[in-house]
Amino acid sequence: MSLNPLLKGIRIIDASRLLPGPFCSFYLAQMGAEVIKVEEPGVGDYARDMSMDLFTMVNRGKKSVVLDLRKPEDAEAFRQLADSADVVLESFRPGVMKKLGCDYDTLRARNPKLVYAALTGYGQTGPYLNRPGHDMNYRGYAGELDQNAVAGGPPIQGNVQYADLAGGALTCAVGILGAVIGAKASGQGTMVDVAMMDGTMALQVAAMGSRRVLGATPPRGTDFLAGSLPNYSIYETRDGKHVAMGSLEPKFFKRTLELAGALDLLKLPMVPGPKGEPLREALRALIKTRTRDEWEALLAHEDTCVSGIYTLDEALENEQVKARGFVEDVGGKPAFGLPIRFSHAQATGGDSPKLGEHTAQVLGR
Repeated sequence: MSLNPLLKGIRIIDASRLLPGPFCSFYLAQMGAEVIKVEEPGVGDYARDMSMDLFTMVNRGKKSVVLDLRKPEDAEAFRQLADSADVVLESFRPGVMKKLGCDYDTLRARNPKLVYAALTGYGQTGPYLNRPGHDMNYRGYAGELDQNAVAGGPPIQGNVQYADLAGGALTCAVGILGAVIGAKASGQGTMVDVAMMDGTMALQVAAMGSRRVLGATPPRGTDFLAGSLPNYSIYETRDGKHVAMGSLEPKFFKRTLELAGALDLLKLPMVPGPKGEPLREALRALIKTRTRDEWEALLAHEDTCVSGIYTLDEALENEQVKARGFVEDVGGKPAFGLPIRFSHAQATGGDSPKLGEHTAQVLGR
């Protein structure tokens, strides 16, 4: 059986840099698209200097060409690349590509089938369109950062870039794929305008659901799935580690208490807020009687939805992660592969390119 990449034959010109755009095109490259990464002379993608290991993880399987789009001849070379491309991806502030003569309208006039994806913080319209920003800024404006905390505590930044990666990169990848399918069917390309602030707001469906019910957003840490329910919360274990109790459905919670020998706790109200505090306090005391791994051994293989909370180092060694083959060895270090499996296709893998490694091959110079 031939396992051909799904996006074989799709050419993407990627003028983005740092994290959101490259992470978007990494997924597409791993699905078989030819991704030509356009970088500035000398410095290239800023991520090369900031963290070469991070650069490697999100740029594997791509080609690198060097172009200075401020030079007329290089801007024309970019336009010629776009003539034969299916997609152009960029992450500049609105108006930059127009000044360079490489904007959507200019490229579309030459290639009507072109999908042009602009991944920015605030989108192509609105009063914020020219503001600079990073992940925490988009999350802050979108209301997500305010919700990401325990009750009564300050907002927590965390170490997952929700706006960059989920609100931005993955949202943009979905938009690109939809537009490419449409262009193949109709012969008509389109502009894909993705704002990381918009995409981050869209992730808050649970919080928005509560707001629709209550007429106002619950304070941080008090929403239904944010830790207010005693049976859907995080608890410290005897060894100072933690477990995630996701026993949301009554059948799971009952089984958890049954295995723990604490069925008497079913008499306490299982509700959010102050009325649920007696149950929460009882669960805190209960979970403190065993270590994390002891709770894992007792509950993880049963219908409880209780699991240990692992460090990233522990997660890399997790038997489930290893069984899926998701983490790969790249240059003697772990790296994430494509977290999607296909029955009749495969990810492409590949190395990250050296700066300008493919300039001569792609541009013929």
